[in-house]
Amino acid sequence: MSPRTAADRATAPTRTQPRTPSPAEPPAPARATADGGAADEYEHRPVPPGARRSLLSVAAVWGGFPMCLGNAVFGGLIVYNLGLLRGMLAVLVGNLVLLGYVGTLSHLAGRTGENFSLQALTTFGRRGRTLVVGFLSTVVVGWFSYQLGLTGGTFHELFGWAPAWGALLGCAVYTAVAVAGIRALSVLGLVGTPLFLVLAAVALFLGTRDGGSLSGAVAYHGEGHAIPFWAAVSIVIAGFADSGTMTADFTRWAKDGRSAVAATAVAFPLANTVAYLVGGLVVAVGGAADPAHEGGAFLGLLTGHGTLLTGLAVLFVLTNLGSVASHCLYNAAVGWSGITRARMRTLALVLGAAGLVVALTGVWSSIVEWLSLLGIVVPPIGAVLITDHLMPRRGAARRTVESVRLPALAAWAAGAAAATLVHQRLPGSVDALVGIAVAAGCYALPGLLRPAGPEAGAAGSAAVPSGSAVVPSFATGERP
Repeated sequence: MSPRTAADRATAPTRTQPRTPSPAEPPAPARATADGGAADEYEHRPVPPGARRSLLSVAAVWGGFPMCLGNAVFGGLIVYNLGLLRGMLAVLVGNLVLLGYVGTLSHLAGRTGENFSLQALTTFGRRGRTLVVGFLSTVVVGWFSYQLGLTGGTFHELFGWAPAWGALLGCAVYTAVAVAGIRALSVLGLVGTPLFLVLAAVALFLGTRDGGSLSGAVAYHGEGHAIPFWAAVSIVIAGFADSGTMTADFTRWAKDGRSAVAATAVAFPLANTVAYLVGGLVVAVGGAADPAHEGGAFLGLLTGHGTLLTGLAVLFVLTNLGSVASHCLYNAAVGWSGITRARMRTLALVLGAAGLVVALTGVWSSIVEWLSLLGIVVPPIGAVLITDHLMPRRGAARRTVESVRLPALAAWAAGAAAATLVHQRLPGSVDALVGIAVAAGCYALPGLLRPAGPEAGAAGSAAVPSGSAVVPSFATGERP
């Protein structure tokens, strides 16, 4: 625990001077209720300093997320088309973009304790937040459904189960983890990450038995030509455009902004690159059964080698696919709770059931369409959030929440339109970067060109209009 500053000591409650809640802060009859308790997920308010978690805990949440079979598949596809060295360069570039993008959003969350929904409230307004958060929270339910479909298909291949039964089992396990909250996500990351590394090493060893070698993999130049270099970069970015934009749901638990960025760096570039590298190596050593379509999928290498390894493979499926599914369901539940004011855990149960229905319809298999949508539409949202929180908006303007903030929505639309145009006219380009740049520019430029009048300088001391929604200072990161 870091020593408190003089300002902290001056404002800290004492035995003779009880703490007085701010007018915007909900009353708390007891300290346990005010601090939320261990079971509180703080879906409707910022995480208070006393409830923040350690760097290891938050890093486990983010680090366990991208280290999954799906990324190994994409890593194999990229390496199959670009070769190992060039393919991994594309992966690294994409991950560095994610670090800058997600890391900035994480810093904002760690500084204020706000989740994604609260961040969007001050940027897009009350009704604008409903549109933005509702859209993204629905998209991640689609990813949850995709993982359920993969679970059902995987158990069908391993044991001959009907895919519906595997999806049902996955739904029960993954929903339970999301309902348990941030602590369970952290534990899942601490278990799933080392299991992924161990079984990936075993799979690579088994994959080299037919004459391939890790040293020879470096010379692998690829056999396909379907994915250009910058398209591969776009795949990496698009894979976490959704939950990366919603990173505040995870990193609001960090002690401060710097810790939030450090936790994010565990995911991008570290864990995400490792997952892509494993899939790429599986293809490069000749261990992939169908690299042109299934990329670096290596689960098949682990089966048929005895009961122990097969049992570990089953556990691996549940923890690995479950990590992605549970994180996405948690994002969705926290997001929708901010819109509906319902409890996160109740919504996790409802959305989990809805995701199962979607999985059973087979819609989950449209992964390419999902990635295209995410890469074009989602990153401009994060660009507007970042620009808005970094621009020097005045105190009263920051605290007053409008119904709809049209400049923010217009900038999002402009960024999405620009990325769509580039996607159609310049195939293989990095659509996400175009959308981010245009959205940020459209949002920031009017404010930079507007002259600062005398009334703007006094805005910080202006009275908040009666009837306006007010955001407390602890929710914005400003000092009172």
